[in-house]
Amino acid sequence: MPRRSVLRGLGAVGATGLLAACGVKPAYVAEDRRAGRDLSGRERSVTFANWPLYIDTDDDDPRKRPSLDAFRERTGIAVRYTEEINDNDEFFGKIGPALMNGQAVDRDLIVVSDWMAARFVRLGWVQKMDRAAQTNVADHLDPQLRRPVFDPGRLHSVPWQSGITGIAYNRRALGRELRSTRQLWDADLRGKVTLLSGLDESISLLMQGNGADVTRWTGDDFDAVCEQVEKLVATKHIRRFTGNDYIKDLASGDVLACQAYSGDVIQLQADNPDIEFVVPEEGGELWAESLMIPNLARHKANAEKLVDYYYEPEVAAELAAWVNYVCPVPAAQNVLADSGDEELAALAEDPLIFPDREMRSRLSIARDITASERKDMARRWNGIVGL
Repeated sequence: MPRRSVLRGLGAVGATGLLAACGVKPAYVAEDRRAGRDLSGRERSVTFANWPLYIDTDDDDPRKRPSLDAFRERTGIAVRYTEEINDNDEFFGKIGPALMNGQAVDRDLIVVSDWMAARFVRLGWVQKMDRAAQTNVADHLDPQLRRPVFDPGRLHSVPWQSGITGIAYNRRALGRELRSTRQLWDADLRGKVTLLSGLDESISLLMQGNGADVTRWTGDDFDAVCEQVEKLVATKHIRRFTGNDYIKDLASGDVLACQAYSGDVIQLQADNPDIEFVVPEEGGELWAESLMIPNLARHKANAEKLVDYYYEPEVAAELAAWVNYVCPVPAAQNVLADSGDEELAALAEDPLIFPDREMRSRLSIARDITASERKDMARRWNGIVGL
């Protein structure tokens, strides 16, 4: 079951345009208007909104979440956990009107993709966390994820899980290896390739395939990708554009190679060991989906404790063993390696969960699409994709 959204864009207008279309103009909230009355001391609870199937569950009772239960037992803080986030833009539209109007949203902690987190930070809709109270985050956060351009110092956000956008392919059916994004355009793959439909999900890997530095890509880099993809669509080289449904295409054999997320492929490999995931020679994109505390959250201190709890290496290891995405706590690798369990020790050696130095050298965090760029870029990309 995929954990990233099936569709990230809402047409050419995007999330900001969606709010404008509803008659609501996005508004920046100043720092001194973000904090509400924190009731954490007297109300031992926290409300946590996340994506479906993005936390450990009990094998016998999927309603139970062992790591959350252990947090409650240790701290006395009950967690109201909801799996209500299925699409970044949809969730933005759901809580955005209240946040821009200075109203609480009845959520103390949310998880969105970093490209969407950039919008929340830019609009001033989330609060700074008290890092002095989060020693585990300070000690254990992956150095490669510490300094996103949209949130210097990671003051407003903390990665929940991370992942890699690269290439997945069926090695047996293809009969050879793929090592480069450029190889997706080989003649024998005509009609057997899919790309991700979302603007933010797709373009970075394609730019890297063209040799661009995605940490500072330009409009020319974007235009070059669009022209390239337009030609591939015209020649029917690209079978279609997908959300997470590329998983079905790859598993069924309808496609031989595609853009893919590392965590999804780990799950596919359990049923089909012929499926492989590759960080291309030209590079792959490292992304994160991050925890944030919305403005006026009623239980900010409790939310900060929950965030810090998941950065304990033992807890991070428990979560990583279940979700199989890139763990943002490198110290969790030793916990799994020393567990005495053969399967858990194998996960510790998986570079798609704990990237090694060689893989990390090929991973980059792409710069965000700015507010001034987004409308025109989304319109052009969605026109190519057919959204």
